[in-house]
Amino acid sequence: MRKRFYVMIFSLGLIFLIAEVLYAAQNLNPQMKSLMDTFLTGAHKQDSGIKGFSAEDGRKLFNSKRMPSVKKEERSCTTCHTANPANQGKTQVGKVIEPMAVSVNKERFTDPKKVEKWFKRNCEWVLERECTPKEKGDFVTYMMSL
Repeated sequence: MRKRFYVMIFSLGLIFLIAEVLYAAQNLNPQMKSLMDTFLTGAHKQDSGIKGFSAEDGRKLFNSKRMPSVKKEERSCTTCHTANPANQGKTQVGKVIEPMAVSVNKERFTDPKKVEKWFKRNCEWVLERECTPKEKGDFVTYMMSL
């Protein structure tokens, strides 16, 4: 009986995870859907157990703070984008950054080249490395969920 309960809970969790990913994906244009598929393929290569992306993991990535090894100043996505992705942010030199949340900024995550450009630049700045395909997919899923 207990085993059935755990199987049922696991199954429900998996269903919700798949629904979350599908909901986010339906709001993407074909080019971005293709990029998300590429992220998922890359994530599978790193961990074959990955079933999809998580908005919650994307939220954690967005909000996590890191202390880079080069300059001892705390960094996170929120350093420039603010803690609320629906708000405008500012670069270190004061340039306005339009909101990250797709619900507020319909232009976000529509151009795969821009998405990859900014992941490369910002992941290097915050993480001092490139983001993994899983991190990219989680991040986009989180922004699509807002």
